[in-house]
Amino acid sequence: MKRTSPLHEPQDVPEDLAPTSLRLAVLEGLLDSPKHLPSAYLYDARGSALFERICELPEYYPTRTELAILQTHAGDMATCIGPRAILVEPGSGAGVKTALLLERLLEPAAYVPVEISPTALQASVRAMATRFAHLPIHPLQADFTQAFTLPHALRRGDAGRAEAEIDGRVVFFFPGSTIGNFDPQHAQALLTRWRLLGGADAGLLIGVDLRKSAAVLQAAYDDAQGVTAAFNRNLLVRANREFAADFAPDSFDHLARYDSVQGRIEMHLRSREAQVVHIASHTLGFEAGETIHTENSYKYTLDGFAALAALAGWRLDAQWTDPLRRFGVLAMRAA
Repeated sequence: MKRTSPLHEPQDVPEDLAPTSLRLAVLEGLLDSPKHLPSAYLYDARGSALFERICELPEYYPTRTELAILQTHAGDMATCIGPRAILVEPGSGAGVKTALLLERLLEPAAYVPVEISPTALQASVRAMATRFAHLPIHPLQADFTQAFTLPHALRRGDAGRAEAEIDGRVVFFFPGSTIGNFDPQHAQALLTRWRLLGGADAGLLIGVDLRKSAAVLQAAYDDAQGVTAAFNRNLLVRANREFAADFAPDSFDHLARYDSVQGRIEMHLRSREAQVVHIASHTLGFEAGETIHTENSYKYTLDGFAALAALAGWRLDAQWTDPLRRFGVLAMRAA
């Protein structure tokens, strides 16, 4: 057996209802062929709690590696960003890395956590408000994969005028290699939107997982304790709750595999047997071995990612990596 210790599930975690657009994407993906689900659907309250556990696993190197880079180089990163920055964090999560950066920034003007889950957003705001009592915090509940606007309170002059200029340098902080969940075309589109939203002086500090051996990657996304498997199957638990579906999550295996041609880890849920599932007013048939594609995680070279970002209007300022060159943090500015 692969699992070496019992998995203690998060208990009594409040649940969030997915926005309508995400719920539609879930149905469309399950009715498509091959079947797939949007990776954003992984992060309800329970999914977010499980992901925090994944970040603590010995096999999952990205979090501790990026954290070590930030601990070593946060001062240099703050220098690149400059004073009076408005730090915008799409997908803010627990904010551990954000706190490291905020501690080093010179007189930050504001912090804007952007999070789709109201539960996660409230927890993030509480933690940051306690730690940074004098920092203006403007939480924004939104799906950062879609277009959003910055809070009017950040604008000069009349707060009700959408055309008023943002009062400070907007810097997007996107740690955790989350950019890898988007295929290169969509990653470029996302970075382009942020470049336009931030304006001519915009900045970007972004974490990127680098290419490495398939064995290291495979272990990181298929841990021995089965936490990632529970994280992946939680998609089906959530679909049962939100759509009155009748998935049997234990009848699906967690599958993680590395595609060396596309340079990405793929996560799937693989049906153990032929089965029928009902969701909303639809009936889904599964063959034995058929999968639902649930997430991609693209891996880059430093030069390769800088080239992609350049297509979105960003210019490289500086970059930092760890001694094993497993992970990179890049500071960029609007070109």
